Amino acid sequence: MLKRAQRVFYIGLGLAFFGLGVLGAFLPVLPTTPFMLVSLWAFSRSSRRLETWLLQHRRFGPRLVAWRAHRAVPLPVKLTAWGSMVGSLSLMIVGGASLLALGGAASVMLIGAVYVARCPSQPPSPAPAGGEVAAKQR
Repeated sequence: MLKRAQRVFYIGLGLAFFGLGVLGAFLPVLPTTPFMLVSLWAFSRSSRRLETWLLQHRRFGPRLVAWRAHRAVPLPVKLTAWGSMVGSLSLMIVGGASLLALGGAASVMLIGAVYVARCPSQPPSPAPAGGEVAAKQR
């Protein structure tokens, strides 16, 4: 019974985050990729069928596969993440947030910005076949 409840919970979580990700594809203030990553994680814990469906999704699948295989974050996603962080911090400053709140938020954002920066922007290109390497070396 507990296993079934966990499975239902993770499927519900995956569907909720998938829905938020779809909204994020149309609303500029809502990110898509992080919600899809959470959705993929939840589906991986609950339903192989839903996990496979999301990985093979025409629009969202390629980025999720690139993330899962190579931890790649496309440059437009990186720029959106960094811009959102700068925008959020700017709003906090203009809104008169305390120095403690600004320092805490800036620290967390810096960690996120560095992590995203360290991820490759593209998956590595496939290595040439063995015959092509040998032919090029001659």
